[in-house]
Amino acid sequence: MEFTIEFYESESGRSPVKEFFDELKQSDPADHAAVLRGLAKLKNRQYHREPLSKALGHGLYELRHVGKLNTRVLWFFMKGRRIVAVHGVRNKGQAIPVRDLETAQERMSDWLERSGT
Repeated sequence: MEFTIEFYESESGRSPVKEFFDELKQSDPADHAAVLRGLAKLKNRQYHREPLSKALGHGLYELRHVGKLNTRVLWFFMKGRRIVAVHGVRNKGQAIPVRDLETAQERMSDWLERSGT
């Protein structure tokens, strides 16, 4: 049984992760395609570990792609074999900036609160 991938949506219906992918598709089509392939792999439990994925703590994980810039998609698990992608970030360094981790944590909390989980 596979996991399903969902994208975080704010209460107003905005999807920052989809917007991130739209921008990535325009700026770096090769990385965009590679990250989408990585997301597709997350449907299979065997990819929920390094090197593709890594636990960040507090229920958050990252999908990792190394290209011209490091591309990360931050996500969490929900009941029912669901994965919710909450934030995307590109940077030159290995570490994810604290503000991006905080944004992902806030979106995860918002999603869980609104879903009643």
